[in-house]
Amino acid sequence: MSAAHPDRSLRLFTALWPPPPVREAIARWQHQWQWPPGAAVVPTDRLHITLHFLGNVPAARVDGLRAALRLPSTPFRLDLGRPGLWGGGIAVLSPDCVPEALGALHERLAAALTAAGLPTEERPYKPHVTLARRARGAKAPAEGPGLRWDAQDGFVLVESLPGGRGYKVLDRFGPA
Repeated sequence: MSAAHPDRSLRLFTALWPPPPVREAIARWQHQWQWPPGAAVVPTDRLHITLHFLGNVPAARVDGLRAALRLPSTPFRLDLGRPGLWGGGIAVLSPDCVPEALGALHERLAAALTAAGLPTEERPYKPHVTLARRARGAKAPAEGPGLRWDAQDGFVLVESLPGGRGYKVLDRFGPA
């Protein structure tokens, strides 16, 4: 990739990528929402929790980034049960509480990204699954999903494909 197009930039982020049964359970609950006209509901195969958004990264830096991201991660459980509608019409599903292991992983990644010369978000981390955009006025189902996700598979480095064509998982980083 980087040898063929060294000047090309990739729009990247790190994420927790749910296994298919969890992603499908989120999608079933997502489809119970009442969406306003024009809401952009996130397709099932794109449901995830972003750890760090990296923005445009030169393709020539991806191999070094992969090396920097080889960090231990401790498995943890997420209880996804809090629907929300954030400013700007972003519908989300958040964990009931943030596990200590998730907070620690986020911090270790921030340190590794900073050491690799990449900027990190300064706002407090709010883990969530984005369900839809342009969803102002959406109504969540009366009952939360009560989903349990045993996040045992580590995290991924993901490319956001140009033109909104989806995501491509570039690498997986397993638990310690």
